[in-house]
Amino acid sequence: MAVTRWIVINLPPWLLLTGLVVVIAGGTAIVQALVRHRVPRIKQGEQNEIAQFLFPVIAVVYGFLIGFIVLALWGQVNTADQTTRTEGAAATELAGGRDVFGKAESARIRQSLLAYGRAAAAEWPSAAVGETTPEAENALSRLYHTYESIRPRNDTQRAFLASSVASLKELSLARTERLLEARTNIGPPLSLWMAILLTSGLVLGFSATFGSEQALIHYGMVAAVSVLVATNLFLVTELSYAFLGEFATSPEPLRAVVDALSPPR
Repeated sequence: MAVTRWIVINLPPWLLLTGLVVVIAGGTAIVQALVRHRVPRIKQGEQNEIAQFLFPVIAVVYGFLIGFIVLALWGQVNTADQTTRTEGAAATELAGGRDVFGKAESARIRQSLLAYGRAAAAEWPSAAVGETTPEAENALSRLYHTYESIRPRNDTQRAFLASSVASLKELSLARTERLLEARTNIGPPLSLWMAILLTSGLVLGFSATFGSEQALIHYGMVAAVSVLVATNLFLVTELSYAFLGEFATSPEPLRAVVDALSPPR
């Protein structure tokens, strides 16, 4: 959904979580106060027998739904992270095999790899939404050209060149997969959000209408449930996009390649 994507991009995680807690807990408390004021008989708990039967069922369904969604979204984040690690590992293999060639070729490979690593890391904010930059595309093209210009002088260099070309193709494929994942990830569909909000509303509604003469305890119980629901909504929102948000995949594997190839300071 475009709304959740905008929220994840523009709101800091702490502000999003705080806002959800304040809005949900405050809104539920207002509804609870109105119900207790306008329907005084609820305080007597005559409806508790029915609520005690329905609330556990709703809570179990809600917990299963949220758990399943969070697990599925976390799996998407892990998949994206693995794709980025594959890209970084391929670049690391290229860096490790460059010394087999002559000094001039090794220097060109190092320079091209370093340029690509820096460009890919700098491109990350754009790549997180599936967009590329000319700098990264040109750096990858120069890296290909560097290996195409190598003329092996013995069998060892031929073997390493073939292996390096395979690693370069793996790097390029991982980059393409990473960009496609970011571009096509639109988050949970509207129907799933409706199911989440519906079950969340049922949980909050039953907790607010539970009868209790002790208002302080009742308000405390509803506040705790509200915080739980707000936290779950925060997790689902932040995990909806594998390359955005608090739990997003980071470009650290690419930065590690840059650090390994950069001269000591």
